[in-house]
Amino acid sequence: MYIPKPLEDVITVTKLRKLKAKGEKFACLTAYDYSFARLVEQCGVEVVLVGDSLGMVIQGHDTTIPVTLDHMKYHASTVNTGLDKAMLMVDMPFGTLNSPQQALDNASEILQATQAQVVKLEGGVTQIKTVEKLSAFGIASCAHLGLQPQLVHKLGGYRIQGKSKNAAEQMIATALDLESAGADIMLLECVPATLAAEITNTLEIPVIGIGAGAEVDGQILVLHDILNVTAGKKPKFSKNFMQGQSSIQTAVSRYVSEVKRGQFPEKAHSF
Repeated sequence: MYIPKPLEDVITVTKLRKLKAKGEKFACLTAYDYSFARLVEQCGVEVVLVGDSLGMVIQGHDTTIPVTLDHMKYHASTVNTGLDKAMLMVDMPFGTLNSPQQALDNASEILQATQAQVVKLEGGVTQIKTVEKLSAFGIASCAHLGLQPQLVHKLGGYRIQGKSKNAAEQMIATALDLESAGADIMLLECVPATLAAEITNTLEIPVIGIGAGAEVDGQILVLHDILNVTAGKKPKFSKNFMQGQSSIQTAVSRYVSEVKRGQFPEKAHSF
């Protein structure tokens, strides 16, 4: 029999807003299975993302594009069983956001199958109507701006976004439009630290960064990157937290501590 988690103990979008208002940083990590979900929560991670990054770090693909809705539901449902308090956020994979109605149907399916609290969607300005649709039906969403891995072929690779004045102004405007549409969280990936700081100070909703400097409200990294087990080249914005540590638990705890103290990311991990 399903026993619901006590709401007073669960990290919610409201609690993240309160952390932002108090100027307190929060830590996020990816996880793709029960065991690591339990571990990262016990180390103090507030938000656990089942990202479509699983296509690369779990399935061995070159991009996230091959990941399907069924893949996301399977991994997110296993992660949910390992969480008691942390927020569960799930990526909407490539091809599931082609219209607001399709996104609503797929997001509803994800929430029912996984008991996640938030869905994350790439697409920026193209997803404003989708965010409105999800919000109207009571589905919390995390918008995603900057580098968007699902658009890697269109972007011509994994490139920093928002470097020019015009691109930065457009990103700020889009962020405001997504917030007005009902987005509950904003994720910024691979954008200049100064731009990320401006967007964070402009928005009322919490802003999570990955390669977006230290002035955002929360940080997120791929678990396999911080444990130094990702095959191939590691992204500049990540850090090997296993170095000098005796266990995975101490490495993850170190990450959480450095995020909350404002020690990570340093300039070496920012753009």
